[in-house]
Amino acid sequence: MRPCSAMVNLKTDATEADPVGTALAYLLLGIAAGLCLDLCAKELLRSIPLNQFVFLRSAIGLGLFVLLARRFGGIRALITRRWRWHVLRTILATGAMFGFFYGLARMPLVNALTLGFTAPLMMTALSVPFLGERVGWRRWCAVLVGFAGVLVVLRPGTGFLSVAALTVLVAAFCYACLALNARYLGKTESSFALSVYVVAGPLIVSGVLSLGGPWVVPDARDWILLLAAGACSVIAWVGLIGGYRRASPAILAPFEYTALIGGAVAGYFFWGEVPDRFVLAGALVIITSGLYVVYREMQWPAAVTSDDRTQR
Repeated sequence: MRPCSAMVNLKTDATEADPVGTALAYLLLGIAAGLCLDLCAKELLRSIPLNQFVFLRSAIGLGLFVLLARRFGGIRALITRRWRWHVLRTILATGAMFGFFYGLARMPLVNALTLGFTAPLMMTALSVPFLGERVGWRRWCAVLVGFAGVLVVLRPGTGFLSVAALTVLVAAFCYACLALNARYLGKTESSFALSVYVVAGPLIVSGVLSLGGPWVVPDARDWILLLAAGACSVIAWVGLIGGYRRASPAILAPFEYTALIGGAVAGYFFWGEVPDRFVLAGALVIITSGLYVVYREMQWPAAVTSDDRTQR
């Protein structure tokens, strides 16, 4: 999976020198790169085993991160004393990557993206037990409504609830936990370390799993797609980080949902996938709930009292 606003652990530092237009340009670059990654992955997984794809994609991505290391503090930025938390991150990243790409290969692109966008809602719910944050009844209602949108997409009891859909939801859960982990570690760890270690984990796991399975030799077309997938994963990270460094999530987060529009268009253009009315309705509910959570989260502190904040 590609990074999203929930994964950005950097504090916003918007100034007049960093206009919203520049932040939006970074964000849209990241969204486009993330969508291209998903397109490459879906096409590659038609001929390459999942373990092999994750291994090659992670290896290429890690190599590109190493090349960019000097721009983000060098190899020293990877030094940490909190390795246990990074081990947890690698486990969660492995679950997120394997779960999402497994589902992506077996369901329409826009369906997978729609279910993946439940991660911010899960993050809101999980922030209470794991971070001790206060979530008021309005945001709880938004979370519940968002999960109702998931039921609309899945339609339990009609045959549309599949293993692939469940793996994407598991991936979204792992992704939400990664976001909470990043928020917790963001006080002491560099963003570069938080990004590199989540690539190294799936690389090791997929490498071990690939030892016992078939290995398909990629052809020239596959290598082009693999290189594009690795490059897009890095561009997506740089774009989203660059965007959220420059402007408030309340301004930028709504534009992330343009990925669903792009996914619907790309799915139809490349694979003839047409989302049905239930997927469209469920996506609308999930998007509305997510935007409301962002709105409540980003209320100006000066505009409300401390008592009001507990009711968000």
